[in-house]
Amino acid sequence: MAAEAIPNEHASAAASALTEYFQAAVVLAQDNFRKIPGSAIIARYVASSYQNDPIRSLLELFLVLFALRTVLQSRTRGGASGKNFVNLSGREIDDLVGEFKPEPLCAPLTPAESRELASIPTIVGGASSRPKISLASHNAGKPTQVMNLASYNFTNLAGHEAVKEKAIETLRNYGVGSCSPPGFYGTIDVHMQLESDIARFLGTQNCIIYSQGFSTVSSVIPAFSKRGDIIVADRGVNYAIQKGIQISRSTVYWYDHNDMNSLEAVLEQVKRDTKRRRGPLTRRFIVTEGVFEADGALADLPKIQELKKRYKFRLILDESVSFGTVGATGRGLTELYNIPASEVEILVGSMANTLGAAGGFCAGSDEVVFHQRINGTSFVFSAALPALLAVAASTAISYMVSQPSILTTLQDNVKSLRSILDHVESLRISSDPRSPLVHIQVRSKTDRHPDTPADKFDKGKNSLAVGDVSLTLSNSNDEKRIAAAGPSDHDLSVDEQMRLLQAIVDDALEHGIFITRMKRLPSINAKALEVGPESRPNIRLAVSTAFTKKEMEKAGNVIKASAIKVLGKRR
Repeated sequence: MAAEAIPNEHASAAASALTEYFQAAVVLAQDNFRKIPGSAIIARYVASSYQNDPIRSLLELFLVLFALRTVLQSRTRGGASGKNFVNLSGREIDDLVGEFKPEPLCAPLTPAESRELASIPTIVGGASSRPKISLASHNAGKPTQVMNLASYNFTNLAGHEAVKEKAIETLRNYGVGSCSPPGFYGTIDVHMQLESDIARFLGTQNCIIYSQGFSTVSSVIPAFSKRGDIIVADRGVNYAIQKGIQISRSTVYWYDHNDMNSLEAVLEQVKRDTKRRRGPLTRRFIVTEGVFEADGALADLPKIQELKKRYKFRLILDESVSFGTVGATGRGLTELYNIPASEVEILVGSMANTLGAAGGFCAGSDEVVFHQRINGTSFVFSAALPALLAVAASTAISYMVSQPSILTTLQDNVKSLRSILDHVESLRISSDPRSPLVHIQVRSKTDRHPDTPADKFDKGKNSLAVGDVSLTLSNSNDEKRIAAAGPSDHDLSVDEQMRLLQAIVDDALEHGIFITRMKRLPSINAKALEVGPESRPNIRLAVSTAFTKKEMEKAGNVIKASAIKVLGKRR
């Protein structure tokens, strides 16, 4: 018995020593763990987690162990020594390569796209109001100087000597790019000066500039309007606005293009819907353009302001075209209607059109501008505007302030062009007489021209003489053809209208006038937006101060002659 007790005592002593060792190790580990910064937080988290939800603690432990196993396990080697390596002979490799047929990067061009591509001229040298262009079908492809009515160089400040000199000087001092977003270290003194210049020019508290014109309004809208908020927008807004509305994921109501009765009806509908749902209070915006890029119409700003205040909405106004072209001194639609710019909550514009630079801006209150410096995606994540372009824009604004007659010249040129084209009976002009963009369409046979006496107008005729070609609509197919014309409700299909307009463009180019058909991107909601006469194909003329009154009259007569030659007369 005594002999058996001795081993038991040794075993007990060994167990006690082992227990003391583990206890000492645990104490040492705890002491070392407490020395780690933040260890107390981790300890409290583990204790509370295990106490409140032990299953979660086990799951987290499993995930930690799985992560360690994944990190430590052996990887498949890519070389010939790897267990998954397949050793192919040279012939097998050649056979596999020969059988490989990569997918095309894009679909092949359709015949219409091929014709479209062939009709696009190449500008030889720098862009200007009188560039040289090269086109295979024109003058045997030799460069020819033309009168440019296709560019948005409304004030002829793109390439202006004073602007160029300032830009070159800035280039030598600051370099080319900004190399950083504005919120990091991309903002420099010339950017702040430009923001101050625009705010002072428009009469707003503050201004923020973006480096890309297209992404300005498409960033501004989602910066303020979020999911659940309400946007009431004109059906005719440009593609950049459409993308901004789409990105915002807001609830959208569309009203008929530039129709204030429709806008009022939609606002009344929003009011009824809000009362019926009794949901939380949301932000609400009316979104429109000053001068619509799609058809050159002018928004009825006084009426919009009245409705905005009555129904408690905010206004987002895109003045990308009207800024620098409308109003006595180019301050846009607000100046034209004598409405302080400060009464428009969010005013957006482009610096690429009138100022001959690049980028865009958003003017408004200090709160509106500050909010975008954190929430405007294009501002936060894009490199800042190059310094030379910022200085070019500031110089252009100074020039407009010192030379207000430039706006008088622009409007006189618009009147000279319109005085000729307005009387071409085969054309329909949708643009406002004050718009620097003049959009011309093929007039439908059911649409009487104001100059055509009512007793001589017969909309029942179904033939349109087109030069040497007669496009005849048979009675049996008339409804189908009108349906094929889509939302424009025209007696010709969209393709036929585009072909006729392109023929006018080509003929005008033969006489030294460079014009273009307006190209449209697919809208975000074709059923809701591609409706009405404003959606028809058209030729877009951009009037500029670069030309004299006689030159504008010459251009108008050339386009008139081309239209008569191509479209002929209504029969």
